[in-house]
Amino acid sequence: MNVPESPEPISLAVEDRAHGWRLDHYLTRLYPNFSRSAFQKSISAGTILVNGLEAKPAHRLRVNDILSVQLPTVTDGGIPAENIPLSIIHEDDSLVVINKQAGMIVHPGRGNPHGTLAAALQYHFDSLSDVAGRFRPGIVHRLDRDTSGLLVVAKDNQVHNRLSSQFERREVKKVYHAIVWGEVELDSDYIETHVRVHSKNREKMTICPPGGEAREAVTFYEVIERFRGFTHVRLHPRTGRTHQLRVHMQYLGHSLVADRLYGGHAKLDLERLVTGEKFAAAGYTSEHADDETSSGRRASLISRQALHARRLSFTHPADGQWCEFEAPLPSDMQALLNALHEHRAK
Repeated sequence: MNVPESPEPISLAVEDRAHGWRLDHYLTRLYPNFSRSAFQKSISAGTILVNGLEAKPAHRLRVNDILSVQLPTVTDGGIPAENIPLSIIHEDDSLVVINKQAGMIVHPGRGNPHGTLAAALQYHFDSLSDVAGRFRPGIVHRLDRDTSGLLVVAKDNQVHNRLSSQFERREVKKVYHAIVWGEVELDSDYIETHVRVHSKNREKMTICPPGGEAREAVTFYEVIERFRGFTHVRLHPRTGRTHQLRVHMQYLGHSLVADRLYGGHAKLDLERLVTGEKFAAAGYTSEHADDETSSGRRASLISRQALHARRLSFTHPADGQWCEFEAPLPSDMQALLNALHEHRAK
């Protein structure tokens, strides 16, 4: 595969938290959608410098080291464009803000080559950044397949780099809405843990002690409204770990409704909501998830985790203005809330 170098070097200073990190590891953390091997090739080729000098991939960084980074890009291959409708919240010459529908995978992966956001972006836009590699055109960050809501997409590499830096410095503000099992006790609080990949199920994350591969994860939550057996919450992630909000709510004892991976069960239908007090968080167990009734009220209210990226705020990389975007709740979460108001109001 031909991997030429980008003509635009980026200058950045090493942060406190990265003191002692390997150079290639730090670059991969800064640009998590790009492979470490690609960075190692660039470092060995002398197109990534530390304080103006060539270095090795294993070079240990110090606080305030100045890096000159010429990001590798992939010019061959790519994702075939697919005519998939997109909900565009905002578009300008630099970026696009998308309201991603639930069920859409952001970029191709094992077993999911088609129907992705990346393929849809290729169809709808002539210009997209390529610093994240050929399978992630324009994509600065991601949402889980079954999480709906806001994503920002970069149209060129400079915009992509500036947005990525904001995410890395935790300057981007993200607000999610979720509906969870049980009645959350406190009106608001912080959840502060460490997380890592689950030892037995590599698709899951798990809470763990600090050290090793553990990474700090912090979420602030606020209760919007309580119902009998459910709570509507607002979530503010302070870090951006994989599945952070889902695993944090499970840790709190209030899994997201219909989050089958983290104890929220496969779906929630109207029958159980209306008649099943036993299905409230304390008594709901996985063997109830697919049992049948003959009442006729089997309409599924929601069959994916009840999580929506509601608001996204950042500094516009072109003009420096603070931008705030909001996406309304999707129809399945709104239907669930309507049913809770009707049948589970306190």
